[in-house]
Amino acid sequence: MERWRCWAGALRVEVMALWLACRDPRVPWYAKLLAGCVVAYALSPIDLIPDPIPVLGYADDLVLIPLGVLAVRRLIPASVLEECRTRAADLTVRPRSLLAAGVIVGIWVIVGLALLVWIARWFQ
Repeated sequence: MERWRCWAGALRVEVMALWLACRDPRVPWYAKLLAGCVVAYALSPIDLIPDPIPVLGYADDLVLIPLGVLAVRRLIPASVLEECRTRAADLTVRPRSLLAAGVIVGIWVIVGLALLVWIARWFQ
């Protein structure tokens, strides 16, 4: 269990380092774009798949965020990423991404409306 806590703490620092890297002018635009998506999803107060859904609720957090972090780390210069990691380890405030929360709510609304349209057509 302690190993998982260490891994989660390291992942938190990585996400915060990516958040800082998004604001660094030395990072290429495409890395900023992908890092922004990963960070927005990780910091969003709302999950794409809600946690109460068995297995899938936590699987998205355990799979999507680490894979996104791995992909973005390869796009950011090593010296910039190391500097951002050092700064991220000292951060005490965790930002929230309300924009990402809005996007996720929008996705759920679209899925819900599509489901309603599908059901309405099924019963006609």
